[in-house]
Amino acid sequence: MSIQNIRIFGDPVLRTPAEPVVDFDRELRQLVKDLTETMMDAPGAGLAAPQIGVGLRVFTYWIDGELGHLVNPDLDLSEELQEGEEGCLSFPGLRFETPRALRTVAKGFNQFGEPVVIEGSELMARCLQHETDHLDGILFIDRMDPEQRKAAMKAIREADWDGQAPPQVKVSPHSTFGRAL
Repeated sequence: MSIQNIRIFGDPVLRTPAEPVVDFDRELRQLVKDLTETMMDAPGAGLAAPQIGVGLRVFTYWIDGELGHLVNPDLDLSEELQEGEEGCLSFPGLRFETPRALRTVAKGFNQFGEPVVIEGSELMARCLQHETDHLDGILFIDRMDPEQRKAAMKAIREADWDGQAPPQVKVSPHSTFGRAL
């Protein structure tokens, strides 16, 4: 198994924009495997490379039974918005209402450098946006309105993990769909 430690809010890697992947090689395939196994073990609905300390533009997802990954994503977002609870494996046990585009088209590559297009709405759209944000150094709390963000920051300060990164993060399901993004 190649399950990795998940970085917790406060780790600078989560705020650092990731670099584009240029080599579609064995190391990238191992990274995709590590991300997938770590996400499934957590359990999560998505996991971006910076969340395991790797500054590359790669994420995995597991939505509605569809398991996949995307390298160097670029998103086209609908103007229509959705509201819904969102969690994150880097914020164990917390979830908050977070606005997102209702639909998205994600373009990128698979681990072999072949072009990929993923169209999603609702939960898939939310996941694609959440994970791409991680690659840009943006966290879901950054998408909240000021009042919601203030409540989130209070909950983070009160969390037993605040300022500490446990050796292996195991979280209970903490989103409306049973897994964190």
